[in-house]
Amino acid sequence: MTAIIVDDEKHCREVLAHLLKKYCSDVKLLASVATGTEALSLLQAGSPDLLFLDIEMPGMNAFELLEKLEHPTFEIIFTTAYDEYAIKAIKHSALDYLLKPIVKEELIATLKKAREQKDSKSTDRLAALLQLLATGKTGKRFAVPTQEGLIMIDADDILYCESDSAYCRIFLNNAAKPVLISKTLKEVEEVLHDQQFCRVHNSYLVNIKFVKSYIRGEGGEVVMDNNIHVPVSRTRKQELLNWLQRI
Repeated sequence: MTAIIVDDEKHCREVLAHLLKKYCSDVKLLASVATGTEALSLLQAGSPDLLFLDIEMPGMNAFELLEKLEHPTFEIIFTTAYDEYAIKAIKHSALDYLLKPIVKEELIATLKKAREQKDSKSTDRLAALLQLLATGKTGKRFAVPTQEGLIMIDADDILYCESDSAYCRIFLNNAAKPVLISKTLKEVEEVLHDQQFCRVHNSYLVNIKFVKSYIRGEGGEVVMDNNIHVPVSRTRKQELLNWLQRI
């Protein structure tokens, strides 16, 4: 894969370039620039596979740069210091990010995901991100990458989510079969953390509003509105009970 780095901090560009060269030998760095203006010229001349993009830059920030690109086909990986709203919007639109200082393990994992979703429509994900930023709210709808492409899901329609290694199955209310998405359960949990969802097991995240009953046991289990029984781990039992007592 080919890549371009855009970051106004020279040290950050050099560190990322070093990590790519040492640990991601299949990534060829085409250019490393300090401004959105330089990046715009490069991207209008030709498209890389990957764009590592710092969010806050003088003159033209990341989102202003992306708004000027008509039909980007590359994968975008934001590199940023922590910004709660921007990161929440990035997650809701199924795009990816790396927190500074970047460490090799997170870089390797992020590139693995980028390879897996190369065929999904990055233009749709980018459009979803820019719309969220323009409206100033993430709401309850979020984008999820599937093997067929990108789909929008409303959090209120989710019964529960089940881990499947590096993937996740989302079970929807009144849907015949679950949606398999190329995100881990932990990543889905991060997007839904401010909604009424509780992690009841290493493999399960449930929507509290669809919990019909709780059956006691060492950890016990919850019965969902569709009569599916979901196990509750002993270590997560108290968190679930706390949630249920709030209702």
